[in-house]
Amino acid sequence: MKRIAMACAALVLVWPAWAAQQTATLSVPGMTCPTCPITVKVALMQLKGVIGVQSDFSRRETTVVFDDTQVDLQALTRATREAGFPSTAAGVKP
Repeated sequence: MKRIAMACAALVLVWPAWAAQQTATLSVPGMTCPTCPITVKVALMQLKGVIGVQSDFSRRETTVVFDDTQVDLQALTRATREAGFPSTAAGVKP
């Protein structure tokens, strides 16, 4: 019984290590000029846990790679909104 309890405690301690990088695609319809993606990228890269940002201006989308133990989708969309570019999640994948 003691071994089971210790194994469970060990699992709780390493649980954050199991979190994977996530990739979210954000629809950002307000990107209307070629410099808009730069503003969106700067806003997102300021968040702890954001690993990379790539925008597709022609599709009005931004792809964000992030550590889901440090930042969540709500924080990503809040950052773009606060930068003047409201966004919505178009998809998330591990």
